[in-house]
Amino acid sequence: MRNRAGMHGKVATLLGEHNANILDIDIAEVNPDVIVRDFIILCEDEEQAQDIVHAVALLDGVEVQHASDRTFQLHRRGKIRVENKVHIRTNAELSHVYTPGVGRVSMKIHEIPDAVWSLTIKPNAVAIVTDGTAVLGLGDIGPHAAMPVMEGKSMLFKAFADIDAWPICLDTKDTEEIIKITKAISPGFGAILLEDISAPRCFEIEDRLRAELNIPVFHDDQHGTAVVVLAALMNSLKIVDKRPEDLKVCVLGVGAAGVACSK
Repeated sequence: MRNRAGMHGKVATLLGEHNANILDIDIAEVNPDVIVRDFIILCEDEEQAQDIVHAVALLDGVEVQHASDRTFQLHRRGKIRVENKVHIRTNAELSHVYTPGVGRVSMKIHEIPDAVWSLTIKPNAVAIVTDGTAVLGLGDIGPHAAMPVMEGKSMLFKAFADIDAWPICLDTKDTEEIIKITKAISPGFGAILLEDISAPRCFEIEDRLRAELNIPVFHDDQHGTAVVVLAALMNSLKIVDKRPEDLKVCVLGVGAAGVACSK
């Protein structure tokens, strides 16, 4: 905005007229002609936020350089990362975690394959595998658009169970190819979580992987949903003093979640 008396007041007044809740105002840059201010405001919804940005941009002497919201800011450059558990501060430490010392560890696993469970991240690593065909209530939005959801799932694993999970978003809808790729990457993980793969392909993919892999395979959309629905049903029956066998249950929808809940 122009660095003139009253300009700040004009913007603040307009925000108030549009029912915005001003949380904070910072000065980002100042020169004799222009002052750049950061306004942090709380809006009821996305439509209100867009209306406010449009209204501010129409003010004489004001230019909107950038407008974003908290949700998008939290997703900038992703929400998860890899961090070392062991420091590399000296050449000696480097020689232990990488060559030449790591070669001894690799040979031990080669000699005793089960040692992979104690000498690598495998027992605490989960692959979150999706093809992006049934993401939340958004439908088939593809593997790239599925990434933010899979990152969020990884965060849940880490925050609530201290498990390292990583998104594996596959650019294929072919059942056989998904099975083949998942089997091929399985040596690096202690479990496979199938996520947001559309029905009915998800049933065959899970059944095949459970039969062909020697690590746990869990389809979240089926069993995760079924677990919480069953828990809610059991607790609600306690409140109303009824038995499961006395109920007549209607399941609306026979997708992955509906089928698993029915079982």
